[in-house]
This record gives sequence, C-alpha cells and structure tokens, in this order.
Amino acid sequence: MNGVFDLGGTDGMGKVDNDHMSEPVFRADWERVVFSMFAQSARAGLFNVDMFRHGIEQIEPADYLLSNYYEHWLHSISHYAEAAGVIDADELDRRTQYYLENPDAPLPEKETDPEIVEFVNWASANGFPANRESDKTAQFSVGDEVVISDDSPYGHTRRARYIRGKRGVITGAHGTYLYPDTAGNGLGDCPEHLYTVKFDATDLWGPEVADPNGTVHFDVWEPYLTLAPATATQGA
Repeated sequence: MNGVFDLGGTDGMGKVDNDHMSEPVFRADWERVVFSMFAQSARAGLFNVDMFRHGIEQIEPADYLLSNYYEHWLHSISHYAEAAGVIDADELDRRTQYYLENPDAPLPEKETDPEIVEFVNWASANGFPANRESDKTAQFSVGDEVVISDDSPYGHTRRARYIRGKRGVITGAHGTYLYPDTAGNGLGDCPEHLYTVKFDATDLWGPEVADPNGTVHFDVWEPYLTLAPATATQGA
C-alpha cells in the first residue's frame, strides 16, 4: 500500500532524532494502557501483526502525520474492535466526549484476569513469532544478485517504495515466515522464504546525497524478488 506512512527516503520530513539515552519508554500513562491493549486484542483474534500494521496504514494522511506513535496503535485497535462488533463506535464517541469534558472523572473498573496479565507479560517479552513451517523450496541463495519488483501493490505490503526496482545482493536466508502481503490483508499466513538483501546506498539514494561506502540491509520475502540480469562485466 502506498501512503504517507512509507516515509523512507521522503524529503522535507526533517532529521530523525534518535536519542535512546533520554527518551522515555512511555510519555504518558495512557500509552502504557494502549501497549497492553495490543497483546490483549491480538489474543482475542481481532487482528494479526500485519493486519494491525494495515489498520495504521488506513489512517487519514493528515491525521497520521499529526498523531503520535501510540495514537496510531489506538486507532488500529479501535478499527478492528469496531469491525468485529466488540465496541460500538457511537458509544466510544460518547465516552470520549464525556472524558474530554470531565478529565478527572474515574475510569470504569474491571476485575483483572490473571491469565490475560500473564499473556501480556509474555508477549511483551517475546513478541509474536512470525516464522512458519513450510515445505517450499527456496528459489534463491546467499550471494545471488536480485532485483525487487517495482509494481505498486494494493493493500498491505512490507515492500517499501525506496527499494522497489532496486538491485541488491542476498546476504542471509532465514527460512519461511508468514507473508505480510496475504496476512495483512486477511488472506492467511501463506508462508514464504525470507531473505536479507544488501543494497548500496548510492543505488537507493543517488551519489549526490548517499555515503559512497554506505549500505542498507532490508528483509524481503521471496515473491518480491527476481534474479538480476547479468551486467556487461559479469557476461564477459
């Protein structure tokens, strides 16, 4: 899916400030709550990880750019909860308005389920493993030169715009993992082989701005790849 969330290589967005030493894990208490809601909602079957990402991708572009990380999470959780009939959109709007008008009002209380707490703690530490068993034979090997397909897929994909049509070298083969382009669009896990591909920075960004010695490593799934045609030097 093409949208404002695919920011790699986009001009005009400013420098990425990546100060891990001083940045807090959560900037407000509500972010802690949303963090736990992700694991609970996934456990309830509302979405898988790639469907969750696709929910974020469907935020209105202006809202996406003006909202923060956990607001994106909350949007996707609400999106799938409404779709499943778990929450009512009108009731959610009424409750939101109530707390905007009464910010000190007590929140509803519910008895804690120890099993859910245990799962959330486990998922926070372990994530959601995406490797899947498959008898498919790998079509590529470490050292192969490949080209990333350059079409513009509809729906969810993990094929970023800035690598489409680019040439790189496979540096790692990881086995079969769920395929985001089906899993994120509600079409099943459909495991595919996953590879790490190394790109020269100059091929991605151009010699005017890229570090001539820089490289970028990107994980790609097998359907994204074709073997690169031999260059004149290789064919000689």
